[in-house]
Amino acid sequence: MNTIKEQILKLKSDKNAVILAHFYQTMDIQEIADIVGDSFELAKRAKASDADILIVCGVRFMAESAKILNPDKKVLLPVLDAGCPMADMVTPEDVRALRAEYPEAAVVCYINSSAAVKAECDICCTSSSAERIVRSLSQKQIIFVPDQNLGAYTASKVPEKEFILFKGFCPVHHRIEADDAIKAKAANPEAELLVHPECTPEVLKYADLIGSTSQILDHAIKSESKAFIIGTENGVTERLQALYPDKAFYPLASEFICPDMKKTALSDVLRSLENETNEIIMTAEEIAGAGKSLERMVAVG
Repeated sequence: MNTIKEQILKLKSDKNAVILAHFYQTMDIQEIADIVGDSFELAKRAKASDADILIVCGVRFMAESAKILNPDKKVLLPVLDAGCPMADMVTPEDVRALRAEYPEAAVVCYINSSAAVKAECDICCTSSSAERIVRSLSQKQIIFVPDQNLGAYTASKVPEKEFILFKGFCPVHHRIEADDAIKAKAANPEAELLVHPECTPEVLKYADLIGSTSQILDHAIKSESKAFIIGTENGVTERLQALYPDKAFYPLASEFICPDMKKTALSDVLRSLENETNEIIMTAEEIAGAGKSLERMVAVG
């Protein structure tokens, strides 16, 4: 009898499907994916795909983004209740209230947000593109939602603009403390500390590199250093350990885990692909509303 992986790979071929997996997914999910990347990479590759079915192994906002950029494709999310607490922290009403208070400002939303919030914003960004996106805007005031930490880091890179930060955050990154960084560096003094900008400013000040998951991976792969402390979700550490056994990779904290990203199992992918269930359904109005901010992000690159 075929293994579950073999069944998935056969069905994927038969149905002209593509599996997109975020770096925070478990390694067995990453191994069956056609494309593994951060939010920006997945958004770009989803748009470029010629597949009939997109299976998004991630969380809901990622699947919504794939659907918005590919309205004619069938988009499946193997686990429908895989959500993002950060995305849930901001509402369309919050954005409208900020616009009313700061009418001259451009509204930039992190891709970690719902389609309804994206529809209220001018342009989306990812952790790898935030600085580039903000610099592309003519407005001097920037409303940044929902992540206060990524917003604060971006503000430090673009000091000529005024930032109004919404007070959202990623619970997984936000709970890491400066003491975690101090202890990790003391335990591994030869290692570079690579940190995601969703961490607090107090943690970022200890980093040798601040970057998105893709930027962290790229640096760790290309650097001449042989040891790294990985300051983002442990899925990235596991991927690096598996692919580059000649280097040492240490997690910044042992419990650096996103529960929602770990919900997807191979059995969920098989069931969703087999029955074409858990489809992301959005109205034309929802797609059009959120599509403008996402398309602008992709256009800036």
